[in-house]
Amino acid sequence: MNFLKNRTVIGVICIVLSLLICFAITPLFNQGLSQKEEIVRVTKPIKIGEEITGDMVNTVEVGGYNLPEGVVKNLDTVLGKFASADLVPGDYIIGSKVADAPAAENAYLYNLTGEMQAMSVSVKTFATGLSGKLVSGDIVSIIAPDYKKQGVTIIPPELQYVEVIAVTAGSGYDANTGEQAADAEEKELPSTVTLLVTPEQSKILAMLEADGALHVSLVYRGDKENAAKFTEAQALVLTELYPPEAEETPDTAESEVESQPESPAEPPAESEAE
Repeated sequence: MNFLKNRTVIGVICIVLSLLICFAITPLFNQGLSQKEEIVRVTKPIKIGEEITGDMVNTVEVGGYNLPEGVVKNLDTVLGKFASADLVPGDYIIGSKVADAPAAENAYLYNLTGEMQAMSVSVKTFATGLSGKLVSGDIVSIIAPDYKKQGVTIIPPELQYVEVIAVTAGSGYDANTGEQAADAEEKELPSTVTLLVTPEQSKILAMLEADGALHVSLVYRGDKENAAKFTEAQALVLTELYPPEAEETPDTAESEVESQPESPAEPPAESEAE
């Protein structure tokens, strides 16, 4: 190792190393920095559970150096998927931030077709909400004490068989999906029950909610086929109570006009001679 004590040898080694850095390592490093890659970037705010559409994202070219692991590079990979985290404009989309289905806590809201509505009613006491035992898919009846201030307790015919789609705790987490606050030491009690209803049913529920008096009683819990029999029976009752209005066709309108009796002719004016 005596040659390392020679200043000339040390100088030659330093020169070789500097040349190696300048002409070999540095160009490779610069090439890596200048290498471009296409990635998917957010252009509009996306809320958790929201479906990602074409106007929310686009593809841009960025430097390939130090990109996050799992960054999405193909636009088709995210279109039609659901955000599993809140995203803001400028964010890169990571594979872990998208999912094939919406988050469990609000998945039921994406199954609404427009004919039915989701409506929540308050659980005033532990007993009125079936002691926190309700789950999604249950068929329940809504009992109305002192219905319309008439002094009687009834089950309104509009609310005899109603499907439960969610049970939510006071913190906003769905108690029937296992989603709850991380710092919760014990299971939270339900605060509201969300039901799948028609516009006519929602009006009755809104009235009962305003009165502050309703009870939920469990009718059926089981497979979907049997549960559908209850909701179909309820649909027949609603059709009888609220029959669809017949649309007036042009032919019907013309026939009604033709069937109307003609107005009697005015009597002739008396002649001057008379």
